[in-house]
Amino acid sequence: MDKSSQFAPGKLDRESAFFVAGHRGLVGSAIWRCLESNGFTRLLGRTSTELDLTDRSATFAFFREFSPRYVVLAAAKVGGILANNRFPVDFLSENLRIQLNVLDAALEAGVERLLFLGSSCIYPRMASQPIREESLMTGHLEPTNDAYAIAKIAGILQIQAIRRQYGLPWISAMPTNLYGPGDNFSRLGSHVLPALIRRFDEAVMNGAQSVENWGTGTPRREFLHVDDMAGACLHLLENYDGPTQINVGTGTDVSIKELAEIVADAVGYEGSLLWDTSRPDGTPQKLLDVSRLTASGWTPKITLREGISDTVQWYRSNTGRLRV
Repeated sequence: MDKSSQFAPGKLDRESAFFVAGHRGLVGSAIWRCLESNGFTRLLGRTSTELDLTDRSATFAFFREFSPRYVVLAAAKVGGILANNRFPVDFLSENLRIQLNVLDAALEAGVERLLFLGSSCIYPRMASQPIREESLMTGHLEPTNDAYAIAKIAGILQIQAIRRQYGLPWISAMPTNLYGPGDNFSRLGSHVLPALIRRFDEAVMNGAQSVENWGTGTPRREFLHVDDMAGACLHLLENYDGPTQINVGTGTDVSIKELAEIVADAVGYEGSLLWDTSRPDGTPQKLLDVSRLTASGWTPKITLREGISDTVQWYRSNTGRLRV
């Protein structure tokens, strides 16, 4: 039975059960805040100790018990270049299991609207810039995080398969690099921006005269504040219906060197910046084409300097509770 018209996009019922998978993570916690501020009253969230989404029977039992009407799948094993390069099996296996379990359980439970979140790393390493959604699977992936990317591509294809076979208006969104409150600032698992914040903040505290960063500083990256991402997710759930994954970003980028200078300014670091060119740079540029998202009526609100300043404040207020 084709349910596309029955469950078509539109304003979501604020009193229906809404499961945010990964509600304690960077993206999930922002989505939770966004939904609360928009009047949703039956939010469902479980920590990984309360519900292990890699456990298939436990995941199905949860969906059978609570029957959520809406789902955002933000749960994932994530990390920076170092972690992805060192533990590819973990990133591939764990993410595939989470996705299969949640999507299969949601299908059995009759979830009406579901948003699967991936990452811009799904696109080819040398994709034409800015990267259009149509670039998916047109070239080789960045080898430092190809395992994670393959898992996310599998999730996109599963969403498309569910749409074809069952007619459900489930969708996928691929955010650019995200940052903000709740980010991972650990030495091993952090991405570039939180790693820079920690590095420069520690340099200020220790009175360091120089800070060494990885690579050449020339790669360009796009950054989106996680609260903007959360707003985009709700917007898409209520306004977008299509099999193609939709890019979520700002449409502008900065070099890693420029990013480091912004972070240094935000934390008050006045020493010199050094670059270890023996370290990997990763993809030369990752800038998303967000014209499809913009055409749907959504644009970001938080500037990069404003967002980094707020994130530095959050980091300093929560240092004692962060992962090390």
